[in-house]
Amino acid sequence: MDSLQRLLDIMRRLRDPQHGCPWDVAQDFASIAPYTVEEAYEVADAIERQDMEDLRGELGDLLLQVVFHAQMASERGLFDFAEVAAEIADKMVRRHPHVFGDAEFTSAGEQRAAWEDQKAAERAARSAAAGALDGVSPNLPALTWATKTGKRAARVGFDWPDAGGAQAKVAEELDELSSACAAGARAEQEEELGDLLLAITSLARHLRIDPEQALRRANRKFERRFRAVEARVRALDKDWNDCTLAELEALWDAVKRTES
Repeated sequence: MDSLQRLLDIMRRLRDPQHGCPWDVAQDFASIAPYTVEEAYEVADAIERQDMEDLRGELGDLLLQVVFHAQMASERGLFDFAEVAAEIADKMVRRHPHVFGDAEFTSAGEQRAAWEDQKAAERAARSAAAGALDGVSPNLPALTWATKTGKRAARVGFDWPDAGGAQAKVAEELDELSSACAAGARAEQEEELGDLLLAITSLARHLRIDPEQALRRANRKFERRFRAVEARVRALDKDWNDCTLAELEALWDAVKRTES
């Protein structure tokens, strides 16, 4: 039996109201959505760790989410897995005219521009009053949301001409945050911190850096160094409360030197 068809049949059986799994039968789109997001992150994590065996399993978990949603939709008469697959296949052909048609692009940048133009045309076809930011989900991670909205705004000319303007904006927002901290107004501090983070995503976009990925890597680096400091504290037969901040900073610097 085809492995994909087997998976579809398994999900259909799990959702059977009489003979299926009570937990699976009780689920709906909203209850499954968090698992879908979680599985996507676990795929990204396996890729970042370059664990291909784990990636195979995580991709299966993510595929299960697609199958689960498609089965629930099929039960409501909305669409089924075949329609999901057909729609994405049509979209890929439509967005790659240089592969499946006669279009020719001279650079990757030209291809990306054509891709974005096609996406904009699709959004406009869905709504006569389509806006530049339509279709960007606010449920994305905040850094990704900011990056996508920044790219959309840039496409209609609402952007700095180079990274210098974005860098100046970061400095401006940092000054405004410093003023808010000095004033002690909590709500203003939160607002200015948000503005600073938004400005940083704009700078990242101009530098062609994915801020979500950059922060994930920074988190991993911090975790690695923190665990190394923790091991050194234990080696001294101490715990955190026995060490001064100066001692901890010295251990941190020592760990950093081992990585250089």
